[in-house]
Amino acid sequence: MNRREFVVTAATAQTVASAAKPFPRRPYKDGIELSIIGFGGIVAMGGEQPEANKRVAEAWERGINYYDVAPQYGNGEAEIKLGPALEPYRKNAFLACKTLMRDAAGAQMEMERSFKRLRTDHFDLYQFHAVSSMEDVNKILAPGGAAEWFLKAKKEGKTRYCGFSAHNAEAALALLDAFPADSVLFPVNFACWHAGGFGPQILEKAKQKGAARMALKGMAYQPWPKSLPRAERKYPKCWYQPLDEMEKARLGLRWTLSQEITAAVPPGDERLFSMAMEIGAEFRPLNKREQTEVAAWAKTTEPLFRA
Repeated sequence: MNRREFVVTAATAQTVASAAKPFPRRPYKDGIELSIIGFGGIVAMGGEQPEANKRVAEAWERGINYYDVAPQYGNGEAEIKLGPALEPYRKNAFLACKTLMRDAAGAQMEMERSFKRLRTDHFDLYQFHAVSSMEDVNKILAPGGAAEWFLKAKKEGKTRYCGFSAHNAEAALALLDAFPADSVLFPVNFACWHAGGFGPQILEKAKQKGAARMALKGMAYQPWPKSLPRAERKYPKCWYQPLDEMEKARLGLRWTLSQEITAAVPPGDERLFSMAMEIGAEFRPLNKREQTEVAAWAKTTEPLFRA
């Protein structure tokens, strides 16, 4: 038996062992508790509707109640597939969506289109998507900017909570200061944190502002090698090289889940998502020896983001 076969067999055994365990949950806001692993809408992409239905049903049966999607994923495919798949569970699911629109009219239009695709009349969380620069922040907060629609939509019950996802520390800190975000979704990744200095400042600011922390890139390793053609990447849904060996994936994702966050959204590849469910179901915080090991490991990587 080779190493890859052993990894797959071990993961299958873990599925059987952990399926019966209650999936861990943590507080979000107002008594709401979310599964520590979220379902990224990209997982629903890449197959026919019955396959998307099956993936969502399996996640729900395992205890995943947090679902995150955006209209940009697959040029709408993720929303179109997730809507029917999640419909049987929508009443009890926490559904988060996003918009790249930075003006109020555009954000309203995109929200209403997302409602139709996702077969819902409200979101539990609506977010400014991929805030990556101060230019983004300034557009969002300007007169007629998307922030105006977000606050109106929340008042009208179209979304219970408002937040944003961010890939830039300066922009994230500025938006946390200027906008009453209920949560922030950002990379909480061992390499970015230790080798790039990215993450600690956003987490601390969010805590100060009373915003929940939601994590991205918990199973990210580093950029794909520049010499590797896109067509040869093993995980086409990942723009970065993921942690795909169970031992390393477990260490990386456990590091993320050991931080002061509510939940982590794993990569959109269904194979990696399955691994994340196994790791989440058996989660235990890193001990001091493991923390030291991860910090040293991070120094050998090229982080996806730097402060």
